[in-house]
Amino acid sequence: MFRSRRAGLVRRLWRQRCGAASPEDGPSALKLAANALFKKLKDEELELLVQVVESRGAWESGCVLAPRGDPRGVKQGLPPQVLLCRLFRWPDLHQSHELKHLCYCAGGQGSCGDLAVLCCNPHHFSRLAVPETPPPPYLKASCGPSWPDEPQHPSTQLLEFSYNDTSLSWSTIKDGCWCKLAYWEYRTRVGRLYAVHEASVNVFCELPWGSGFCLAQLPAAYRSCAVRRARGKIGRGLLLSREPGGVWVYNRSEHPIFVSSPTLSPPAACRLTVLKVLPGYSAKVFDFEWAGDREGWQLPREGPCDPHSIRISFAKGWGPCYSRQFITSCPCWLEVLLNQPR
Repeated sequence: MFRSRRAGLVRRLWRQRCGAASPEDGPSALKLAANALFKKLKDEELELLVQVVESRGAWESGCVLAPRGDPRGVKQGLPPQVLLCRLFRWPDLHQSHELKHLCYCAGGQGSCGDLAVLCCNPHHFSRLAVPETPPPPYLKASCGPSWPDEPQHPSTQLLEFSYNDTSLSWSTIKDGCWCKLAYWEYRTRVGRLYAVHEASVNVFCELPWGSGFCLAQLPAAYRSCAVRRARGKIGRGLLLSREPGGVWVYNRSEHPIFVSSPTLSPPAACRLTVLKVLPGYSAKVFDFEWAGDREGWQLPREGPCDPHSIRISFAKGWGPCYSRQFITSCPCWLEVLLNQPR
């Protein structure tokens, strides 16, 4: 590639850099290290990096492979993947253990077949979500369950949801898929169950490139303003993946998602833990080993809990720290019904 062409690509990359968390961590402090890394990339990898950064990870791109080890002149001693993630996604990132390779990254841990290189595509990584310190319980939490006063169109199919019923059981989905997805708007299930046979699936409303469970295609006879507002925040949605040991969720949208499952809660918990997953973050939301100890688990005030299910609310939280006490008070949410482990 002509030198002027490479210089133009580097300038395009530099225009996409993030703001600094502090002056000493600013892009100018990383410029020397970044330029040293860019020089080590092949022409096609530099072009791919430009496309990925400019599209903000809108599509599942290939790996950008860089030599292992620190580039010369890196004062901070940052690995290539940390350097690019810090430059283009998270200015406050410091260590590689804060990152997780996404399931479709082939160059993660040398899985591309060459141990001398590793992937540094910043959109092949997510940050790990950790439970945050909860705020004080919502003042109305002691008032008991409150159902949303949402008008229902006469032709809308309403599934009677009860806390004495686990809704859709995993025992009904023994047809070869590892999970099925049910999309809900408050207490109304919209559309059919979506069977997942691949190791991962995108759930989205607007995804420029890619495939999966498109919620925008699900018709409904009536949608309230609250539902329409919440659906407008789903965007690129999430990536759900089955990986060794459990199920992970990656938030691809621009708004938080809220997740609960039996294995996110301590064994002696009196209610389900709801985990807030920020945009760009991942969390292990179901642990296969822990699930074996949760058969027949029942929560006070909430009835039996299906030990093989995950519930995800888009943009709206629920639980003791929110005005919504139950997920059925959330405008848009997803139920992940896991198949019985074999």
